[in-house]
Amino acid sequence: VQLQASGGGLLQAGGSLRLSCAAAGRTLSNLIMGWFRQTPGKEREFVAAISGSGVRTYANSVRDRFTISKDNTKNTVYLQVNSLKPEDTAVYYCAASTRGDALYDTDPIRYNYWGQGTLVTVSS
Repeated sequence: VQLQASGGGLLQAGGSLRLSCAAAGRTLSNLIMGWFRQTPGKEREFVAAISGSGVRTYANSVRDRFTISKDNTKNTVYLQVNSLKPEDTAVYYCAASTRGDALYDTDPIRYNYWGQGTLVTVSS
């Protein structure tokens, strides 16, 4: 599975952005797709995930501001990020898992495939 993330940028606090992750090599209906983020010196942090059937999970820190979705016809997963805060600044990675237990486990080790990351910078 190849993953290509895009959509990052520089925004002011309170702004919105939509990140995209195009998948190739396997259909989304057979994968759990996740978004993670990472800042320098810190571990990769779970943000959100969506199952093949569309069940969603979120980190508590983003639950009311971020929305994960997907378009199976385009084999693409999205992360709509609203009300951005400076602490949301990070490299955002999309990931794919063929493991059934990945949806409710936030450990990145559950994911087999990773995209290259897209940088989101939020200024105050």
